[in-house]
Amino acid sequence: MVAEVGGDARCGIGTRLQSARERKGLTILQAAERLHVDAGILESLEAENFSALGAPVFVRGHLRHYAELIGEPPVELQQLYSNTSTTVQPDLTRIPRAAPPDLRRLFLPAIAVLLGFALAGTVWWVRSLSDVKLPSLEQAVPLAVRAAAEDNTALAPLATGAGVKPGAGNPASGPAQPQAQQSAAASAPAPPPPATAHGRQTALTLKFSADSWVEVYDASGQRLFYDVGAADSARTLQGTPPLSVVLGNAPGVVIEVNGRRAAITTMVQPDGSAHFLINAYGRAVRAKQADGG
Repeated sequence: MVAEVGGDARCGIGTRLQSARERKGLTILQAAERLHVDAGILESLEAENFSALGAPVFVRGHLRHYAELIGEPPVELQQLYSNTSTTVQPDLTRIPRAAPPDLRRLFLPAIAVLLGFALAGTVWWVRSLSDVKLPSLEQAVPLAVRAAAEDNTALAPLATGAGVKPGAGNPASGPAQPQAQQSAAASAPAPPPPATAHGRQTALTLKFSADSWVEVYDASGQRLFYDVGAADSARTLQGTPPLSVVLGNAPGVVIEVNGRRAAITTMVQPDGSAHFLINAYGRAVRAKQADGG
């Protein structure tokens, strides 16, 4: 039912939002604090002043969040908005663009900076060479080689026919081999720590062929992205799975997980939105499913 209020057509969205909020016992400020948005956004939604919120993709995103908070069905409210909205789409081609910088003016300062870094690196290298001290001959000879030399000196009577039996009457020959083994063990590199499978990050790439509202949260609930993706652009995010993804215009977004395209066609709602999870295996599943499969 559409009612005339102050000369503007009202479609009942504002009334439903206000009634549901009051049933929840929330004020505008309390609801805005829970949604982490400005209170003026919620006031515009309840007043059905959608033009104050900008493009329709912004309106749909705020409307869905507000409806979920106060217990109203988001799909029904967004359908009402689609049936009554007459907002003109912004002409993105008329957005003023900044003139490209004059690279010729930046060339000489960049060369000067590079030469300064090269000179500083050369001075540091020369000074570091002057501070290097060569080790003494005794320090340069490995412990194992010195132990072997001592062992050969102790066993010299065997070569002259003195009749000394190995291991008997020659106490110097005993510790030589364990000492060399200890030196070899000390010089061996420590084994690398075992790799852990915890904390693995998932790379999520969003490629936009049309404007779309996007929200992405990681497993801890941290917000990774909360904005409108512009057409003909792409955005790559890193996070711990499962990743929660909300799209306002899912047909206009291509999802890639760790470089592989993910199929989300079956999760698109009639109004074009989609809410799904990227689980630890890089698969897109409905938000109500468990993330283990």
